[in-house]
Amino acid sequence: MATDSDEGKTDSFEAATRAFADAVVEAERIIRGAPHVKTDQDLAEGLDYLAGSIKASLHMVGAYQQDYPFFASSTGPYTKLGLDNPDTLYFHAYIRDDAEYVVTGRRGTTADLSFQVMNGDYSPTQSPDSLTAFDDRELDIAEDGSFQLRFGPPRDDAGPGYVALPAGAAMLIVREVFSDWQNERPGEISIHRADTLGTSPLSVPSERMARRYQVAGKMLVSRIRTFLAFPEWHYLRLPVNTLTEPRLTPGGLATQFSSVGHYDLDDDEVMVITAPAADREVAPYQGFQLGSMWYISLDYINHQTSLTADQARVDEDGKIRYIVSERDPGLANWIERTGHRRGYLQFRWQRVTRDLTPEDGPTAEVVTFDELPRVLPFYEKQRISAGEWAEKIAGRQVAVAKRMLG
Repeated sequence: MATDSDEGKTDSFEAATRAFADAVVEAERIIRGAPHVKTDQDLAEGLDYLAGSIKASLHMVGAYQQDYPFFASSTGPYTKLGLDNPDTLYFHAYIRDDAEYVVTGRRGTTADLSFQVMNGDYSPTQSPDSLTAFDDRELDIAEDGSFQLRFGPPRDDAGPGYVALPAGAAMLIVREVFSDWQNERPGEISIHRADTLGTSPLSVPSERMARRYQVAGKMLVSRIRTFLAFPEWHYLRLPVNTLTEPRLTPGGLATQFSSVGHYDLDDDEVMVITAPAADREVAPYQGFQLGSMWYISLDYINHQTSLTADQARVDEDGKIRYIVSERDPGLANWIERTGHRRGYLQFRWQRVTRDLTPEDGPTAEVVTFDELPRVLPFYEKQRISAGEWAEKIAGRQVAVAKRMLG
């Protein structure tokens, strides 16, 4: 039976989660007030985006372990962020610039594996600086695929495999990129601080645990605000229904070029995007995707809202023609809009061996649905049956289930 003193404790305690709960309400207010929210679908997707952001914020605050770090997956099918690439597994670890860390792994067979050191996180007014970025061509990989890297303060006797951390280094990001979803396999990767391996961290007192909720709340609101503002800088100021020429991706990824744009199409309109299939010696990875106005990927598991060069059907002239349409054209390279009249367009080329030029990039035109047979030079060879389409979607579902967890 509860005593009077027990009841007093229950009534007078200060909720550790109150700041986070207030932040959730504030984040929902921002979602509901977003300028692009016009329909119930827009709002429902926003609330789903909010749910994933809540999960990711709590997860990443828990992963803030600079002395006992581990790689955390903060971006995935249910924690989407920043026009996440459907072809990529993202791993983050928090670090400090005055400590040394050991990264060990085993290279899988994916198209690309890259590393990036950043000095902070995104905010509504600026992006963090990329301090160091490279891909696995910089690694000494053994015959069995194993490798080791050390990250730490600059030192004269560093030797091979040592990456000097510039002042302000705060986060290590690893990206593993798939081009052939069905056949490429992921690798392995882990991180530890060199001088804490074999020891244990102190237990976290309740005061610090309460502080985590406060930090997670601030992270949540900043995350929502930032990635509603971000497209204004890089996408929405461009002419609608166009794409930029290939350019080095803002943010410092050393071996990635990108082409971006945004679309606004009626249900009877189709955007035909044509791009050369990249020479694998130039860019082993080439991917295209759509994004919603929440600046996240569309459903890439159950719909074909993205295509890599391996997944696309390449025409006889060496080009890929993507059909961005609401209606089903019965074509292999249909990119489904899934009810999104407006959205973002994104190409990525990774592990490039030279700078890309406008000739390597896409062109786009908007036509009516009925004009497709006329404007597509290989229309008949692009046709696909309902059964073949179902097989394509089944392949996506199975492949994502194999390489991604919720």
